[in-house]
Amino acid sequence: MASLKALDRPELLGDRVYVTLREHLCSGLVPSGQALQESALAAQLGVSRTPVREALARLASEGLLGSDGRSFIVPALSEADIDDIYELRLLLEPEALRQVATRIREKAQLAPFREQLAAMVAANAENDVEAFMDANYRFRAAWLDLVPNRRLLRAIELYADHVRYLRALTLGNREVRTVVLNGLKRIAASLSAADGAGASAAMRDHLLEAKRILRSALAPNSKA
Repeated sequence: MASLKALDRPELLGDRVYVTLREHLCSGLVPSGQALQESALAAQLGVSRTPVREALARLASEGLLGSDGRSFIVPALSEADIDDIYELRLLLEPEALRQVATRIREKAQLAPFREQLAAMVAANAENDVEAFMDANYRFRAAWLDLVPNRRLLRAIELYADHVRYLRALTLGNREVRTVVLNGLKRIAASLSAADGAGASAAMRDHLLEAKRILRSALAPNSKA
């Protein structure tokens, strides 16, 4: 059979709506328990309700939204949820970072980590939480971009996104930002040394600190 040439086509509208809503949910701007209405979202995005409905169902299947039978809601994570999510992250991310560290061959690959660390240090000094969060996200995106196993990457992104919106609860605290910075500096040093075992251990410790901080923030009467 003669082969067929792939057709060029624009990104599907449903995928664009999905990506937009996913980023909105992970931004921390939508509080836990808030209901998301198809009609209101469709009006804001300037699309019909169908791609919005499909995107919401897709996000719910990934655990990023809940459903009460009538509408989709942003779930409120319990301490047990945090434990479950971090159990998975601790299995996935140290190994992924080990793979990244052992595959770094050029100094140019390290530039994004150093740039974003410097940006975080500056933002922390100026108490610019938004800039700190942005640089923190870009630091993470830089090492994830180097993960060779793309299936592993997708699993990491899914479970990390389950708690990404909670950054707004914690990174406003300067002490928390200092803990985050120290962990990322250790990770960056291991990557610079192409030290796979060191990078894996640094990521494990970093995740355990993140888990501790989030559990504290979600605890009753917490001021985090």
